Amino acid sequence: MPRDVDDDFTALPLHALADAALDRARELGASHADVRIERGRSLMVRLRDGALEGANDTTDLGLSVRVVVDGTWGFAARVDLDVDAAVAAAGSAIELAKVSRPVNSEPVELAAEPVHANATWVSAYDIDPFTVGDTEIVELLGSRCRAVLDVDGIDHVDAAVLAVKEQKFYADLAGSSTTQQRVRLHADVTAVAIDKDTGAFETMRTVAPPVGRGWEYVLGASHGGWDWDAELAELPERLIERLHAPSVEPGTYDLVIHPSNLWLTIHESVGHATELDRALGYEANYAGTTFATFDQLGSLQYGSAAMTVTGDRIVEHGLATVGYDDEGVAAQQWDLVRDGTLVGYQLDRRMASLKGFDRSNGCAYADSAGHVPVQRMPNVSLAAAQDGPSTEELIGRVERGLFVVGDKSWSIDMQRFNFQFTAQRFFRIEGGRLAGQVKDAAYQANTLKFWNSLEAVGGAQTYVLGGAFNCGKAQPGQVAAVSHGCPTSLFRQINVLNTVQESGR
Repeated sequence: MPRDVDDDFTALPLHALADAALDRARELGASHADVRIERGRSLMVRLRDGALEGANDTTDLGLSVRVVVDGTWGFAARVDLDVDAAVAAAGSAIELAKVSRPVNSEPVELAAEPVHANATWVSAYDIDPFTVGDTEIVELLGSRCRAVLDVDGIDHVDAAVLAVKEQKFYADLAGSSTTQQRVRLHADVTAVAIDKDTGAFETMRTVAPPVGRGWEYVLGASHGGWDWDAELAELPERLIERLHAPSVEPGTYDLVIHPSNLWLTIHESVGHATELDRALGYEANYAGTTFATFDQLGSLQYGSAAMTVTGDRIVEHGLATVGYDDEGVAAQQWDLVRDGTLVGYQLDRRMASLKGFDRSNGCAYADSAGHVPVQRMPNVSLAAAQDGPSTEELIGRVERGLFVVGDKSWSIDMQRFNFQFTAQRFFRIEGGRLAGQVKDAAYQANTLKFWNSLEAVGGAQTYVLGGAFNCGKAQPGQVAAVSHGCPTSLFRQINVLNTVQESGR
């Protein structure tokens, strides 16, 4: 059933505050002005070996005004939600723009966007996690800790859940006004096994991805959520097997990569690489640029013909899914890589105008009212093949290789080119069949070599929407949640390192 934005947010004087700020910005000469009123609530509960380790429930509420005056940005934020504060914020934003004007060498222009007046959007979820009592949360997580800890060979278990509710009101001088609410949630369980004879230990985490859903996801398959019972029943055996598994023999392998691992490779080597502000050098000081420069749009052979990657802000339960972005742009879907060729970028209104695009594709986001919106990653996903193979069929195509499951550590250079990734589990593939786990493995490549080695993607039955809550960007730093869907995929002849040997141990 579709939900409404919570009454205690819509009861705030949203329109009155926005009108006061926008009127003042217009009086003082702004050619563009927008107002955001945001409330973000975050709940974290953590257990260690079934006992409560920590919990916090925080709320952030504020108002911000962003303006363009004589082609120069200005921005100001306040925590007081009254008309005087809104007017003052507009005045401060105008003043900052005027002070900055003499050192601005690039006049700001924004791509046009249709007016979206009095629009409302709420994400898809069944049970608001903030209506679930603390006792119920602790009892559920505790029972899952104990179920894993009761298995012989398991020494410690951590469990955690993080829930976020984000509410935003946006209005601008053009006449757009949007009110939105979205809920997202991440739950995980991590087990630890220790070899008593050697002191060696291994950890393994569940692969349940974070999602734009409610508490039903944590409750399990019977409520339409993740199948926690099945995954937690398998986790101890897989971890103990890993503890005693042989160390990987380094070399060149064919890789069948499960979505629970591949989502992170997509995030780092495609998601960040196709941000237009990064391609134009605006992110260089903090997190680097990208090899996928603008002059290669339409010509760069990013990957094989099996590779089609979309950007979107519309997929159901996506972490970056919204109705409208933080510049009032309606959510969309578009291609970034089509049949292996770079064909698109992620855009906000400023970046779109700068390079002659007709319209932004809705990638502006700020993580609070205290931060200015910047171009942030949408959901970035690798398309499945129509009537494509199953995971088992892809494994069956491999004579000597590895099946890679679950994300772990990663590293990539400042141009999003050279990288390596580890995993929760590496299974040997011998003669088209799984042949037990190995450990101490990492796969290494550069982005173009890796994606051009993509031989096949699985069908829709292998597709999973993964992602993360903690994508970082900008100065001052901001954090955004983003999803990456993908099918199980087959890559040929990828270099695999032995991490113990590489460390010199």
